[in-house]
Amino acid sequence: MSLLAFLAETAAHGGEHGEGVKAPFPAFDPTWFASQLFWLAVFFLGLYFALARFILPKLSDTLEKRANRIAADLDEAARLNNQSVEAQKALELRLAQARAKARETGDKAREKTEAELAAETSRVDADLTRKLETAEARIAKLRADAMKNVEQIAVDAAEAMTARLGVKASRSDVKKAVAAALEQRG
Repeated sequence: MSLLAFLAETAAHGGEHGEGVKAPFPAFDPTWFASQLFWLAVFFLGLYFALARFILPKLSDTLEKRANRIAADLDEAARLNNQSVEAQKALELRLAQARAKARETGDKAREKTEAELAAETSRVDADLTRKLETAEARIAKLRADAMKNVEQIAVDAAEAMTARLGVKASRSDVKKAVAAALEQRG
């Protein structure tokens, strides 16, 4: 005899032995166990399929897209940073070449006359200064653009991390925290 049949029979005979015996609480009444277990299984299977087919795939897709965007933004920032470093190296090389040329020109001009040397040197120095200022302005602009991207990426990453930790932080609070951290780093 199964446990359910035994419990059902015991409950049925319990009512015959007197009026003083009360019926069990409906949730604990063995006659309803099969129905309760059936609906419990139906509910949890429905919940499982809803989560597995609809909710979790959308959630994981959203998280994956966000992670890919952050990675792409970080790659772009690294590329821009490398570009500015390369521009600075090229500037230093051109500056070294220009200085070498100026020295050579100065040596040749020194042989001719002192006056020609002074005129040539001042012209080359002015040209180099102008090129240097232009290049420094370009490098400063590239660095500023790169830092803007880095700050935005840091804000996005900080928002994603706080969201994953379950902390709700406003965008302005995250921006302030990132700005303070970047300012502290120099």
